[in-house]
Amino acid sequence: MSRPIIAILRGLRPTEAAAVGHALIAAGIDKIEVPLNSPDPLDSIKILVDTFGDQALIGAGTVLSPVEVDAVAGVGGKLIVSPNCDADVISRTHALGLESWPGIYTPTEAFVALKAGATGLKLFPGVMAGPSGLAAMRPILPKDTLVYAVGGAGPENFGDWLTAGADGFGIGSALFKPGMAAADIADRAGQIVTAYDVAAG
Repeated sequence: MSRPIIAILRGLRPTEAAAVGHALIAAGIDKIEVPLNSPDPLDSIKILVDTFGDQALIGAGTVLSPVEVDAVAGVGGKLIVSPNCDADVISRTHALGLESWPGIYTPTEAFVALKAGATGLKLFPGVMAGPSGLAAMRPILPKDTLVYAVGGAGPENFGDWLTAGADGFGIGSALFKPGMAAADIADRAGQIVTAYDVAAG
């Protein structure tokens, strides 16, 4: 069963990619982003795509330019996540048929992102907006808008975010840190999936 959780693997090295990907997918997390400020990120993305591309949605985070979108597409990535709302990045992602998840924090940014063709919105930093911030924004967004909370959302407060109108989450350091053993990642992923399933009811 797929959950609306994106694993953010900041700092992942290509040598870790296959083992980490297997641990996540086996636990039930099948959306994976490798931030482009990681070591050799395109190599890691290609390994993940080649190994798990038929089982998971794989791509990049911290994507800041259309050129970077093209580079991710070139190694088979299908997910583009950004910390900011850049209409050029979103439009290029949309044109290539990839999923676009730009970072937004205000209603203005949300509507710019949707107009440019975003698949969904990454509310970031979630810790600053809080569930109450999302709850205030939700009524003015188009009804079918997907919003994932990232930064400050985790197992301890999934329920609060879901009640506020979150559709899913991006999870980074609570799930993965560079050099962490695959078994530890699998354990953390299992706990996060269980917490989400309980909160989602």
